[in-house]
Amino acid sequence: MCGIIGYLGGKPAKNILIDGLKKLEYRGYDSAGICVLEKGGFIINKKVGPVASLEKALKQEKIEGVIGIAHTRWATHGVPSERNAHPHFDCQHEITVVHNGIIENYQALKKILIKEGHQFSSETDSEVLAHLIEKFYRGNLETAVSKALALIEGSYGLVALSVKENKLVAARRSSPLLLGIGKHETFIASDIPALLKYTKRVVYLKDGDLAIIDAKGYKIKNLNGQKMDRQVEDVKMSAAQIEKKGFKHFMLKEVFEQPQSLNNLLSGRVKDNKIKLSVKVGPKDFEKIIIVACGTSWHSALIGKYLIEEIARIPVEVDYASEFRYRQPLIKLTDLIIAISQSGETADTLAALREAEKQGAKTLGIVNVVGSTMTREVGSGIYLHAGPEIGVASTKAFSSQVGALLLFALYLKQEKHEKLDPRLLADLKRLPAIVEQTLKVDKEVKKIALKFKNTDHFLYLGRGLNFPVALEGALKLKEISYIHAEGYPAAEIKHGPIALIDEKMPVVFIATKNDLSEKIISNMQEVKARGGKIIAVVDQDYGYIAKLADYLIKVPVVNKLFSPIVNVIPLQLLAYHIADRKGLNVDKPRNLAKSVTVE
Repeated sequence: MCGIIGYLGGKPAKNILIDGLKKLEYRGYDSAGICVLEKGGFIINKKVGPVASLEKALKQEKIEGVIGIAHTRWATHGVPSERNAHPHFDCQHEITVVHNGIIENYQALKKILIKEGHQFSSETDSEVLAHLIEKFYRGNLETAVSKALALIEGSYGLVALSVKENKLVAARRSSPLLLGIGKHETFIASDIPALLKYTKRVVYLKDGDLAIIDAKGYKIKNLNGQKMDRQVEDVKMSAAQIEKKGFKHFMLKEVFEQPQSLNNLLSGRVKDNKIKLSVKVGPKDFEKIIIVACGTSWHSALIGKYLIEEIARIPVEVDYASEFRYRQPLIKLTDLIIAISQSGETADTLAALREAEKQGAKTLGIVNVVGSTMTREVGSGIYLHAGPEIGVASTKAFSSQVGALLLFALYLKQEKHEKLDPRLLADLKRLPAIVEQTLKVDKEVKKIALKFKNTDHFLYLGRGLNFPVALEGALKLKEISYIHAEGYPAAEIKHGPIALIDEKMPVVFIATKNDLSEKIISNMQEVKARGGKIIAVVDQDYGYIAKLADYLIKVPVVNKLFSPIVNVIPLQLLAYHIADRKGLNVDKPRNLAKSVTVE
């Protein structure tokens, strides 16, 4: 959930590290810190708040050292403060570390170290690592890190630096790290965007890897000292893809990128009236599907359940990944587990996936980030190819996840030797253009947002495929505007939520035409009778709905199977414009981080 960047080369490290932190700030932004090795000593600076605060503090400092590490933090242990910010160091300032993950046994280790005379300056679990490495340091940082990690229970992506050696030592377990390979310089980072300005040649570290970086290059070993071979890969992503390109926020840019991200998803996968997927499982290989995911991905999973059961007639269960392994799930060899994660590093989803694999189930991943942990651990997968998503609130990844699940549902039907409707496939190929047309609602949504920016509560209602869309709309509003919002199946309002409805309660109905339209209208009448303000997302036959609704948002008519992808767009825009009108930091909402790599 935090960002790590390290550098060793021939250039001053300070500016490279600060630039890397800026690119990683979406992963953690409550504090930031930097450590550069210069003339046999550490120069350390840490600041609470955004990376810009750290950059300002360092602006006038002439720091020439060519080795350094830096970190941008999302607080887990201890409040955001300078003393809790990374890098952390030992009492003598001889060892310094940056760390992502959770040290589960840090309290026990801390007690032992305190008895031995170590003095701690922070509330974090991460500081234990610096003291533990110093405890074992005898002139060889690699050996000290290996011995320290042998005592650690938990997860880590870490980089360590000694004041006595011109080298970096990095290690990973359940928290992503990769090397960037330049000309006479090496980088280490927790995510690719930090490296793109400098190199596109990367090495993804695997769990248990220890990387030793010095002026000669790098070596990768395991914790027992055995050499490990890891492939150098070329990254396809460009630095331009992670720029705002004239948009006020990354989130708005990513909402408007959905025609392209969907085009990337569909490209080459709908051809000759067939679905082309390079997956290793088909309907003969399993009897039931279990989808595990968190947050926005869980909402796409709920839509996937509707799609797969309706199209392929295969039973599907959907589980919160965070609960899955703790409820002693009944997993059979005839089950297929689908794990969904934008980053491919979501800790809970990876843990659920590993539980399924341990019990012998087949696995499939739906992932956006190429080279992520999940892509290496699943039996097969579907890449979204949505491009980098920097805004913490997921938008284009959600629509691409739904699109991937739709493709998989159609693929399963096809593999059961059932004919696919050519008109449906033709409409599917036109979906990016339809989404482009849908984005024209932006001006109307902006006007509605202005009227409701000071509202305290929202209710979102939908039926069938669009019930999870209501959940997603509510989540987006909560995430970035801090307005309390709930999503429900529309029929459920009579079972409790209707008690909340009065003239101050705006209710968003997803009321596009489908088999349940008459039911939705009945629910709208119930809300209207109690004075609620109705915002209705509609496509056609909205004459009567227009009499009930206070505000209409008109989207294009599409096949009902595509409706979640179209209908979510005005909800994404509504959340965005309300948050923006409130003057909030849309891309970096409080208490949230983009990639949740700790439990």
